[in-house]
Amino acid sequence: MEIAIRKNWQIQIVKMVNNLGTEIRNFFSLVELSEYIEQEIIFCKSISEEYGERLGSLLRDNKQAEGDEEWRKSLAGLQKNTQPKKSESKKKGKGKTKRSKSGWINYNQIMLSTEFQGEAHILFEAIENLKSKISRLEKIKDEIEGLKRLGLEENLTYITYLNEGIPEKIVLHKRKDDEQEKFKFITKISLAVQNR
Repeated sequence: MEIAIRKNWQIQIVKMVNNLGTEIRNFFSLVELSEYIEQEIIFCKSISEEYGERLGSLLRDNKQAEGDEEWRKSLAGLQKNTQPKKSESKKKGKGKTKRSKSGWINYNQIMLSTEFQGEAHILFEAIENLKSKISRLEKIKDEIEGLKRLGLEENLTYITYLNEGIPEKIVLHKRKDDEQEKFKFITKISLAVQNR
């Protein structure tokens, strides 16, 4: 299930079904598993495009305001090196904080930023992670097609270990005859005759 939430200028898609980082899911055919992978690819591409548009808008809006040309030139380098460099440590109060050259503040396990470069950085990182996930999903989809050619389709349950939505391991479990029917409709109907 997916729902769309309108936030300012953008529509944010919230995925409700697969919100677990790690899960085990049963698929009753390779076709069903392929359809799941295709849905994940479509979802990741959609979010990646949305973040790309948001990043472009952010860069255009802040082009004149910031004027930090050296930072803009190095912005493209963030795609390969998404981890901010830590330096210039400063302590504030009881909490341990460190400010990096990129404007990030390291507070224990969390990185904080108040600058637009911070937002650009997380958008770049998210886009790169999504591209990597799409690439892995497409390779796995091709491998599933190879399994289909082997003829593994009949009478199997594919118990699949999903990590961040990516199938990593599959246990092939032969189904019993009574497990083959996924849906069974059983009902009783009683009719009463009404006298007038």
